[in-house]
Amino acid sequence: MKSIIRGLVEKALYIRKLTPDIENEINYELTRTGHISDVDYEALELLMAEMDAGRVQLVPSP
Repeated sequence: MKSIIRGLVEKALYIRKLTPDIENEINYELTRTGHISDVDYEALELLMAEMDAGRVQLVPSP
């Protein structure tokens, strides 16, 4: 079973945008579970690296 956070990161990477909805869902899952798995940590690291490199844009809240 694929993690919810990893799926959300894959979605952000695919559309090349971190939307407020995706960010909120990631934060909700982190809060709900109270921990982060190694797989989720690596996915979030990749997302941050892609954002730092300018390949994924942060979309501001309206």
